[in-house]
Amino acid sequence: MTETTSIVVLGAGSWGTALALSLLSKGHRVNLWMKDEEQYNSLLSTRMNSKYLPDTLLPEEMMLYTDMSEAISGTEVVLVAVPTQAVRSVIQKAAGYIKPSQIIVNVSKGLEQNTLLRVSKVIEEILPANPFVALSGPSHAEEVCKGMPTTLVAAGIDRHSVERVQDIFITPSLRVYTNPDLIGVELGGALKNVIAFGAGISDGLGFGDNAKAALMTRGIREIARLGEEMGASLPTFAGLSGIGDLIVTCTSMHSRNRRAGILLGKGKNLEETLVEIGMVVEGVTTTKAAYELAKRHNIEMPITEEIYKILYEGSNAKDAVLNLMTRNRTHELEEILDTFDINW
Repeated sequence: MTETTSIVVLGAGSWGTALALSLLSKGHRVNLWMKDEEQYNSLLSTRMNSKYLPDTLLPEEMMLYTDMSEAISGTEVVLVAVPTQAVRSVIQKAAGYIKPSQIIVNVSKGLEQNTLLRVSKVIEEILPANPFVALSGPSHAEEVCKGMPTTLVAAGIDRHSVERVQDIFITPSLRVYTNPDLIGVELGGALKNVIAFGAGISDGLGFGDNAKAALMTRGIREIARLGEEMGASLPTFAGLSGIGDLIVTCTSMHSRNRRAGILLGKGKNLEETLVEIGMVVEGVTTTKAAYELAKRHNIEMPITEEIYKILYEGSNAKDAVLNLMTRNRTHELEEILDTFDINW
């Protein structure tokens, strides 16, 4: 049995709250930090996170904080569960209270705007001495908080830290695998949101299963193409943070990215779409970052390019589909797929 660990969760959105509940159910000590005073007061009085996880009770054993120094004090693991674009500011604020021995675990899935950095690189700039682990995979908070079977993958450079995170998070309903390919796991988790946007747009246009299957299959191929160029291992994209996360995000109505795509496909503009979703949609900023990374590395990513044009250039969704369907004919396996070992 894993020994009890003290963990602070930075971010009380749906995923941070669901993981906090899962950790608490295993007997760990859990502090849940949030920035918003109004949310804090609501959670404190009702013990319900009504905006993000309605009808889910937060046990009294879960300690709630808005004071970051108090929340982090005495903990061994810092779980970062804020939107990607907020990671830098939150970690900068937390850095003065974090000790080098604390493991940083990130669960946000995206790329930082402007710098185009993966989250591990953002945190490394601020906390270079701390061990870092990315926790990713096909996982809806709405299912995890109900104890439904879910699998995740923990990835990092330091094997000891990765396996410790595996032991801390694993439960009878939450199985955690390990992978040394941090680059691939982070990119798979981030870039699948772009393809999920496309899947939603396809649904919004009234297309069927054939179109979605094609989009997902060709989508994972272009994700892997960019990932390999950036140093990832190709087999990672056939795993939980690749095709696994892609499937769940492209097919479920729990997915904000797919729901946003549906609204766009039905003719709403981006501003109207984001207002209706009412929560952060990571795929919006990730699409721009992915498009810019593809240009930087001279990698062909036609689906990403068309979704970028819809989001940022006002392109018509039906025109985007026509552009994809009338591209120059090609062989399915344009490149010879090869794998390489990663030293861990």
